[in-house]
Amino acid sequence: MEGPRPIGQQIRMVPNLISLARLAGVPLFLWLILGLHADGWAVAVLAIGGTTDWVDGYLARRLGQVSRLGELLDPMADRLYILATLLALTIREVVPLSLTLALLAREALLLACLPVLRRYGYGPPPVHYLGKTATFVLLVAFPTLLLAYASDSAAVWAHPVGWALAWWGLALYWIAGLMYVAQVVGVVRRSRAELA
Repeated sequence: MEGPRPIGQQIRMVPNLISLARLAGVPLFLWLILGLHADGWAVAVLAIGGTTDWVDGYLARRLGQVSRLGELLDPMADRLYILATLLALTIREVVPLSLTLALLAREALLLACLPVLRRYGYGPPPVHYLGKTATFVLLVAFPTLLLAYASDSAAVWAHPVGWALAWWGLALYWIAGLMYVAQVVGVVRRSRAELA
């Protein structure tokens, strides 16, 4: 059986290059929205980041380029996009602090699970389909809300659509988070049963 590919080879894989480009989009987005107040360009960067979210995983499977680096980069890019977008949109008063705190609380819950998993010799749980769906919905909601804020003509449809997606994404995000917690509880129970 073939062992893991060297890190240099993993970096050059097409899906991982896409994930790295997505990561580079995070500071660009922050500079556009907070530094330049170029909301139209910020919407474009968010839209590209959101739509390419599924591309890297699809290409990894399609091209046979699934790698450990890709498994780490993709969720890292997702979380950084969500965190950066939340903070920027909260600072610009596009979204209320309550939405930001609800999403950050979910992240804090999952972060608290990581040391528990490590204690039992496990890494982060694999990304669940529901979690990917929630992330995708949020990555569509945020540019839509920013578009509603930046354009009066688009606000007529973008405001209700953006908020519907944001609340739906929040609900799915928490459901997926609770599923991850259930996985952690299952790992702990199995590990304790094996030690007993």
